[in-house]
Amino acid sequence: MVRHIQLRISLKEEEISDILLKKSAEFLSIPVSEITGIKVLRKSIDARKPKIILNYKLSVFIKEALPNQPDYIFDYKDVSKAKPVHIIGFGPAGMYAALRCIELGYKPIVLERGNNVKDRRRDLKAINQDHFVNEDSNYCFGEGGAGTYSDGKLYTRSLKRGDVRKIFENLVFHGATDQILVDAHPHIGTNKLPKVVQNIRETILNHGGEIHFNTRVTDFVIKQNKIEALQLQNNTELKTERVILATGHSARDIYQLLHDKNIALQAKSFAMGVRVEHPQDIIDSIQYHCSGERHELLPAAAYSLVQQVNNRGVYSFCMCPGGFIVPAATANGEVVVNGMSPSKRNNQFANSGIVVEINAEEDLKKYEHFGALKGLEFQKDFEKFAFVAGGKTQTAPAQRLTDFVEGRLSNSLNDTSYQPGLKSVPMHSLMPKQIGSRLRKGFAAFGDKMKGFYTEEANIIGVESRTSSPVNIPRNDKLQHPEITNLFPCGEGGGYAGGIVSAAMDGERCAEAACNF
Repeated sequence: MVRHIQLRISLKEEEISDILLKKSAEFLSIPVSEITGIKVLRKSIDARKPKIILNYKLSVFIKEALPNQPDYIFDYKDVSKAKPVHIIGFGPAGMYAALRCIELGYKPIVLERGNNVKDRRRDLKAINQDHFVNEDSNYCFGEGGAGTYSDGKLYTRSLKRGDVRKIFENLVFHGATDQILVDAHPHIGTNKLPKVVQNIRETILNHGGEIHFNTRVTDFVIKQNKIEALQLQNNTELKTERVILATGHSARDIYQLLHDKNIALQAKSFAMGVRVEHPQDIIDSIQYHCSGERHELLPAAAYSLVQQVNNRGVYSFCMCPGGFIVPAATANGEVVVNGMSPSKRNNQFANSGIVVEINAEEDLKKYEHFGALKGLEFQKDFEKFAFVAGGKTQTAPAQRLTDFVEGRLSNSLNDTSYQPGLKSVPMHSLMPKQIGSRLRKGFAAFGDKMKGFYTEEANIIGVESRTSSPVNIPRNDKLQHPEITNLFPCGEGGGYAGGIVSAAMDGERCAEAACNF
């Protein structure tokens, strides 16, 4: 017999050996000896009150052995001689599209503009130390896409778009910790993701797929509303029958290419703002109601904040406890920041994007002449502002949080995790008003919601501009572009995902559609 139960365990109880076994027996009113195994299905932390509780959802096996097989079996077969599907981009959407193609008996041929994981590290070092951006291989472009160097947060609300459990099980199959199957807000960690990504690459290659790095697609040869060939940066052409476009939300050249060819695009709403960075112990003290160090069984605390300001949402985005801030520009002449965390989330800082909703219909009147690319052009200008304000390097403009809200220049800045360095800038007066004024009111409101959040010990660092794509590449109910029948826009770049898991699920769906084309 298997019983599914939920238990609430205090931190003090959590320290007791075999506590789940003992509490399960007590809950079910049976002897401990009758329980033959326990499987943890979900674990979450309830820290709303000073007495912190761990919530467990369990399967309790009574006089019955635990199953010794995983929920999913990944039986990939050789597709080296199968029909090809070309996949542009090797981020989460592209990786999962390739894996799904193999499952369906098709040969994925992946074209990735950036370097493999190992060589990509040199490109990241060049950004951090030399302030030089390789425009094809950086924190956004390269093997694994932006997901490889993101924290590996796997929380998603897109539960109806696909099989979330399968996505997680596949990550575990490729080397991720099985803890991601249990945690309510799972993550892998930026230090462990590269190995998982490399293992996915090896699965694809070992089963007959192809992956071509440093291979940027520069043009589409289109005849009779179909892509007949892909033109690469070395002027070679690849004949193709099916194309999955999984280039991510920062591949601006792809949007420009489609726009120049008069292929339908749509402007969409998105969000931009800054990163805020606190000492992690401040966030811990707020969230865990503690005055000193947090309990050793508790992870670095996270937070989620939202406030309506002048009819626009101001909210936290990609919060990274125990993490660090990185330069995420994809071209020289711009400054973009993003956050990530190692698996242990043991850095001394916490950071989060705090961003303002940009309504494509109402907030971009000055950019209307750019048509569907108006949001993209506004995004570019925001990043150029940060580049100039920071001193025309990857040094980022920054301000103490309290100085930003109260409208004064910071005479000094707090320590930071951002390696290229910070420059004190009066961002309160230089930012576009529809962003800056809302951020200032939003931060003040967040200080009321989280006592201690509003502090001079926090910096705001600019700019957080790549939350999602400002462009949507339309598709019909068969996931095809309505004008180009064999083009399948996919993932974050198409405007159909908002993170690793939703992008992966969309990659699988697009692979199924392409293989059925």
